[in-house]
Amino acid sequence: MSFVRSISGCLLLLIFFATSALAVDPRNHLSQYAHSVWRIQDGFFNGPPNAITQTTDGYVWIGTPAGLFRFDGVRFVPWTPPPGESFYSSNQIYDLLGGKDGSLWIGTGSNLVRLKDNDLVNYSKGQGRINFIIEDRNGTIWFTRSRVSDGNGPLCQVIDTNVRCYGKADGITSDAGPVIEDSQGNLWIGSSNGLTRWGKTSSSAYLLSGLAAAKGLSGVDALAATSDGSLWVGIDRPGPDLGLQRMDQGILKPFVSSGLDGRTLQVGNLFLDRENALWVGTLGRGIYRIYKGQVDRFSEADGLSSDTISDFYEDREGNMWVATPEGIDCFRDTRVVSFSTREGLSAEFIGSVLAAKDGTVWIGNHAALDSIRQGDIASIQAKDGLPGVRITSMLEDHEGRLWLGVDNTLYIYEKGRFQPVNRHDGSPIGIIRSMAEDHEHNIWAVVIGQSIDIIRIQDSKIQQEFSSPELPVAYSVVADPESGIWLGVEDGLARYQNRKLEVFPSRFSQDRHVRLVIAMPDGAIFGQSTAGLIGWKNGKVQTLSVQNGLPCDSPYSMVSDAQGDLWLYLKCGLVRIPNTELQKWWENPNSVVTTRLFDAVDGARPSSVTFAPKASRSPDGKLWFANDYILQMIDPDNLAADGLPPPIHIEEVIADKKSYGNGQSIRLPSLTRDLEIDFTALSFVAPKKVRFRYKLEGYDTDWQDAGTRRQAFYNNLKPKKYTFRVIACNNDGTWNEIGAAQEFSIAPAWYQTNSFLIMSIAAAGFVVCGLYRLRVRQISRGMSARFDERLAERTRLARELHDTFLQTVQGSKMVADHALKDPADNGRAVQALKQLSMWLDQATVEGRTALNSLRASTTEKNDLAEAFRRAIEKCHRESDGETTFSVTGAQREIHPLVRDEIYRIGYEAIRNSCVHSGASRLEVTLEYAQDLVLRIGDNGSGIESEVVEQGKEGHFGLRGMRERAERIASKLTLVSSRDSGTVITLVVPGRVGFRAGHPHWSERLKSFFSQN
Repeated sequence: MSFVRSISGCLLLLIFFATSALAVDPRNHLSQYAHSVWRIQDGFFNGPPNAITQTTDGYVWIGTPAGLFRFDGVRFVPWTPPPGESFYSSNQIYDLLGGKDGSLWIGTGSNLVRLKDNDLVNYSKGQGRINFIIEDRNGTIWFTRSRVSDGNGPLCQVIDTNVRCYGKADGITSDAGPVIEDSQGNLWIGSSNGLTRWGKTSSSAYLLSGLAAAKGLSGVDALAATSDGSLWVGIDRPGPDLGLQRMDQGILKPFVSSGLDGRTLQVGNLFLDRENALWVGTLGRGIYRIYKGQVDRFSEADGLSSDTISDFYEDREGNMWVATPEGIDCFRDTRVVSFSTREGLSAEFIGSVLAAKDGTVWIGNHAALDSIRQGDIASIQAKDGLPGVRITSMLEDHEGRLWLGVDNTLYIYEKGRFQPVNRHDGSPIGIIRSMAEDHEHNIWAVVIGQSIDIIRIQDSKIQQEFSSPELPVAYSVVADPESGIWLGVEDGLARYQNRKLEVFPSRFSQDRHVRLVIAMPDGAIFGQSTAGLIGWKNGKVQTLSVQNGLPCDSPYSMVSDAQGDLWLYLKCGLVRIPNTELQKWWENPNSVVTTRLFDAVDGARPSSVTFAPKASRSPDGKLWFANDYILQMIDPDNLAADGLPPPIHIEEVIADKKSYGNGQSIRLPSLTRDLEIDFTALSFVAPKKVRFRYKLEGYDTDWQDAGTRRQAFYNNLKPKKYTFRVIACNNDGTWNEIGAAQEFSIAPAWYQTNSFLIMSIAAAGFVVCGLYRLRVRQISRGMSARFDERLAERTRLARELHDTFLQTVQGSKMVADHALKDPADNGRAVQALKQLSMWLDQATVEGRTALNSLRASTTEKNDLAEAFRRAIEKCHRESDGETTFSVTGAQREIHPLVRDEIYRIGYEAIRNSCVHSGASRLEVTLEYAQDLVLRIGDNGSGIESEVVEQGKEGHFGLRGMRERAERIASKLTLVSSRDSGTVITLVVPGRVGFRAGHPHWSERLKSFFSQN
C-alpha cells in the first residue's frame, strides 16, 4: 500500500510540473473560450474569493474571508483545520500559494500558515496581514505583510520553521504589497509610493510621483516580470503616470495602444500566462488581455462574475482562473471555436460559409458579407456596395471569383464589384440554394423559384435551365470528380453525366430526401438526410447511420479534411470519422465505425442551415461550419490529446452513514451494512467528462465501469480485509492507470470470529457425538427391550409348559411306570391305559392352550371382557364351582400390548383358582374408572404366605404375574388365607392403559415400554 502511495505521489508531481505546453490559445478572443462561473449568490462560497491556487495533488483552493475551500471541478468543500489546530486569530484568507513540495501556503489576516498532509504549521503569529506569497527559483518562500506590530520589516523569508524579516535597514520601505522574482533572481516589491528592486547585496527604489499625494490609500497593487527582463506594473489609480505601466531598462512608461490606454485603468492584478499573454485585472472594468500588442477585453457584460478582479491563476492544464468579489470564473480552450458578433461578425444570421483559396473565409450573413482574413474580421454591407440583404449560397470558381446568391439574384464579386447574372429576359434567377463548378467550368446552380430548377451557366451567361422531369427536384449540387455533376434529390442521389441521368435511390425507410451532397478526395460521393448518410463509390451504394456507430442521427452538414477523414455536423455534436474507418465500412456495409465526438463541452453548437456551402475547408486545413446564428471552426491538425492523466483521490469512506475519512488503513465496525466510497479525479478542462473505473479487491472479480459517477456502493460485505482501487481518464481518454487505493477492513461480530467458529465446530462435533451416542443408546434400549420381551415370553411359556403341560406329561409317565410294575395284571393295565389316555388328552389341551397363548391376542377382537368371559366358561367346564363375572363402568379402548398383559395376568389367576384352589365359588370383576381394576377372588384353600412372598420353587405362575404387572406399571396385590381363600387385584393406571385420544399416544406408550 505504501509503495502504491509513493508511486502515486511521484506521478502527481510529474503531472503537475509537465505543463509547459498547456495554455489557453492567445490567438483566440476571450469570448471564444469556454467560460464557467461559480457565484456567491448560488451558494458556492460564504464570502468573496480573494485568492486561488492549485497544489501538486491537483486540487484547486479558494481563499475567502470566511475560510478555505477545496474544489475538484464538481464540488466545493469547505476545509476545516484538524482537531486542536487553527489559523489562530483569523480565518480571513488574503493570499494562497501552492508550493513545489506539495504544501499549501495560506496568508491570513494575522499570520502565515503552511498546510501539508493535513498538518498545519503557523508562522509569524499576530504579526500583520499577509498580502502576497511567492516561491523563488530555489524553493524559498517569501511573503509581504502590512499592519506590522512586531517592529520587523514587511518582507519576510521562511527559513525552516522560522521567519526572517527585512525592513528599512535592508532597503525595504515601511509597507509592502505585491512581490515578484524577475529573470535575474531579484525581488521586486510594490508599495504605496513606488517600487523596490531588492537583492541580497543591493536594492534600488523607484518612487512614483503620482502616488505621493495618495500615500497610504493607493499604490502599486500588481507586478508581472517577463522573460526578457521587463516588468509590468499595475497601479490601483488612473493618472498620467499611473494605471498600467511597463518598465524596460529601468524606465517606467504607461501602456498605450490603439485598443487601450493603460493610464485610464485601476489595476489590481497582473498575470503572465505560459504564452506570455498579459492578463490585466482591473477594479471596475473587468479583464484586459494583451498579446503581441493586441488587446482583448472580457467584462461583466460578457458574463464575468464581476468587473473587479481579485486574483488570477493558471492551472497545470492551462486553464485560467479568475477570482472576483462575486465568485470564481474559469476560462479554457475548446476544440471547436465560435465566431459571433462579440468577435466582430456583423450579425448572427449565418447562412453559408466559404473558405477561399487565398485563405479568406467568407461568411454569408444578414445584410452583410463578412470575412475573416489572418484573424481580422471585416464586413461588406450596403454602404460598401452590397446589392441586397440576405446572402444565400456562395462559390469560388477556378479564376478565384466569388459567386454570391444575394436575395433572389446571383452576383459575381470580383475586385470589389458585384456583377449580376440574370436570365435572358433580364429577370432575376431566384434564390440560390447551392452551386458547383464542374471540370468544364460550367457553373451549376440549384434555384428556389416558383418551382425548383437547375441552371447551367458558362461564360457568366445562362446556357440551360432544367426542370422536372428532365432533371429531378434537387436540393444540392456538387461536381463529379471526373465529369458531370451529382445532385441531392428527393429519393437519394442522382448523377447527370454526358446528358444522361442516373438515380441511386436511398435505402432509408424514412426521409429519403438528400439535402446535401459532397465529393470525397477518393471519388466517393456522400449524401445527407436526416436518417443518416447515403454513400456511392465505384457503383456501390451504402448507408451509414447510428446502426453503423454514429453517435446520433440528423446530420446538418459534412466536409472532408486534408487526410480524407469525414466530419459530420450532427445534432449531438461534431463527429470525426477517420478515413481508415470509412474504408472498413466500404468493404463491409454492416461494420461499426469508430468515431470521435466533440460535444457541447468541446464547444460544438450544431444547428442546420438552408444554403451552401454549409461547411468548408480553408487552405490551412481548418474546417468551418455555419449553424444559422454563429460560425464555428475546428483545426484537425491541432487536436493533440491532453496527455496529462488526472490525479485521483479517494476522499471519504462512509459506512452506515458515518464518515471515516481516508487514511493508510480504515477499520470498520462489525455488521457494517451500507458502504459508500467517494473518489474524484482532478481534470478541470471538462470535469463532467472524466470517467472512472473501480475494483474492490476481495469482492469484485473485474473492474466496474462507473462512467462519470464519483461514488461506489457496496452492501453486506463479509468481515475481512479489502483494497479499493480506482482509475480515471480525462476528456481525451488519457488514463491514470496507477490510480488511487484505499485499504480497509470490516471487523467480525463475536459470532463471526475464528475462535467462535472453532468453538462452534467443536460444539457441533460434541452435539453430533452426543446425538450419535444417544441414538446408539436408543437402539440398544430398543434391542434390549425386544430381547427382554422375547426372554419374558420364553419365561412365561416355560412357566406354562412347566406348570401344565410338563406336569401332565410327567404324571402320564408315572401312570405308565405304575402299570409296568405288574405286566400280568390286565385290570391294572387297562386302568392305567384309561388314566394315561385321560392324562394325554389333558396334555394335548394344555399344549394347545400354550400355543394359543402365543398366537391369540386380544388385538384380534379388541374386547377384554369377552376374553375373560371365555376363560371363566372354560374354568366352569373343568370344575364344579360357581363362577360370576361382572363389568362396571363404560368400556374404553386399551392398547393391545397392555390388554395382552392384563389378559394373561387374569387368565393365570383364573386358571390357578380353577385348578389348584379347590374353590366352590369364583368371582371376577372388571372395573373401568379413572384406572382399570381387575379383581379375581375365590373361597378356596388359599396360598401359603411363603409362597405368596417368594413363590414356589420350580413354579413360575406368581412370578410371571408380577413381572407382567411391572411391565405395564401396574399394581398387583395378592391376599390369601386358608379360611377366606385368595383375592388377586390388578390396578392398571389410566395413563398407561387407556388411549385418551392423544394423537401420539401409541408412540408415547411404545416409549414407555422401551423405558420399562
